[in-house]
Amino acid sequence: MSWLSELARPEIRALRAYEHAVWEPGMTRLHANELPWRAPSDASQEGLNRYPEPHPHALSAALADFYGVPAEQLLVGRGSDEAIDLLVRSYCRAGQDAVLICPPTFGMYAVAARIQGAQVIEQPLQREQNWAPDMPALRAAALASRQLRLIFLCSPNNPTGNRLDGGEILALARALEGRALVIVDEAYVEFADAPSLIGQVASTPGLVVLRTLSKAHGLAGARCGVAIAQQEIIALLRKVIQPYAITQLTIEAVMAALTPEARSRTAERIATLRAERARLATALAATGGVQRVWPSEANFLLVDFDHAGAALERTHRAQLLVRDLRGARALGEALRISVGSPEQNDRLLASLAGRA
Repeated sequence: MSWLSELARPEIRALRAYEHAVWEPGMTRLHANELPWRAPSDASQEGLNRYPEPHPHALSAALADFYGVPAEQLLVGRGSDEAIDLLVRSYCRAGQDAVLICPPTFGMYAVAARIQGAQVIEQPLQREQNWAPDMPALRAAALASRQLRLIFLCSPNNPTGNRLDGGEILALARALEGRALVIVDEAYVEFADAPSLIGQVASTPGLVVLRTLSKAHGLAGARCGVAIAQQEIIALLRKVIQPYAITQLTIEAVMAALTPEARSRTAERIATLRAERARLATALAATGGVQRVWPSEANFLLVDFDHAGAALERTHRAQLLVRDLRGARALGEALRISVGSPEQNDRLLASLAGRA
């Protein structure tokens, strides 16, 4: 057992995972208390009257091949949110351990930590440095805490859109070996100008990379994401994840999204969205009432307004929803605007210009 397991909660190390019903697809199933008939509305391939595979091996193998990692280093869960929750529950003892986050960032890191009773240490991003983290200060804060177990970094970051420096992340992970895991949430990496850090997991034991099919693959409603890490970490998380977490409809939807034809279509849509992101950023910067459009490598733009409330009213009248970030620290009069289709982006621009 290495430090990757020693860092985890002792209760999780000692946990015996739930023993689910035997999975033998070729057999007639009279052992899992299922109904023998499909529901009238059931159009799935395998039948929703049956439980899905407890831990979907075929889906895991397909996603491992897609991301270029061994299947033993990948855990499939319900979006990135489940991986975040599993990591906190596996590594943080209530009232004792801590996670470090860099606000403004994705809110689920702090929520998962507080649900678990873990302390949340904040090392804010630097607005004056285009939302880059102060890495020397972050590293010092991490090394100063004996309770720290997990660091969550979102790259590209939500809601600011900026990508963090990969070399700095790897240096941080190596500096904290034996002390804490560094989790990089790459929910938006398909829209970025630099590659994923997945290729560094094998040589960086404390690095965990989260990926999702919610964004670039258009499967937000299917709820499917993965954690990629050393096999020892994945084995711990497998003890905690519920059996049958991935529904049969999700399995079928994701397998279909990984076909060559679907992947080609996804690549085309990513290219279109990146072009629309650039067009929308330029047009917004020239719109009255806009103070600043922050550079983005995600599928959204963070926009500072003179009066965000007035902009919200205009977009709402045009039947468009954008994210109000005025309550978030350091963001001021900011809205987060997802990049839509060309027609949706035209409607947004017209609404902000008072033409809709």
